[in-house]
Amino acid sequence: MISFTLNGQQVDADLPPDTPLLWVVREHFGLSGSKFGCGKGLCGACTLHIDGAATRSCVMPLAAVAGRAVTTIEGLAQGEQLHPVQQAWLAHNVPQCGYCQPGQIMSASALLATNAKPSDDDIDAAMSGNLCRCGTYPRIRKAIKSLAASGVQQFDPKVQEVSQ
Repeated sequence: MISFTLNGQQVDADLPPDTPLLWVVREHFGLSGSKFGCGKGLCGACTLHIDGAATRSCVMPLAAVAGRAVTTIEGLAQGEQLHPVQQAWLAHNVPQCGYCQPGQIMSASALLATNAKPSDDDIDAAMSGNLCRCGTYPRIRKAIKSLAASGVQQFDPKVQEVSQ
């Protein structure tokens, strides 16, 4: 039995310790927002936060999250109130096909949690492991830059809107 915190709730998973975290989250807990892309941690579609850090869950064994905090794309919002990064994604019409976007949002929110005013180089470094077949990179950068320019507190659940 492996215990960890999932989106703020203490959970237990009675699964083999080498089970990839992505499959635990999707199949065992029914949170299907994080996507399977490459299975090798190279595309970023499976990105979750582990103790606040953007982490590729397709290559992360369940045993590695024992006692830790895991946040999925479903855990970013506060009830019906979207996270500021999710709001910015909508404001800047970032998604096209949308498949990679949960991972993109998780990487961007982890970046902004540690660096509220990222430079272009900071954004490139944080987002470089997330692939987008539709090529929405300019809109992703614009959304991240809008949050940095607006001065929005990144994790304040009372935030109602993000400046465009």
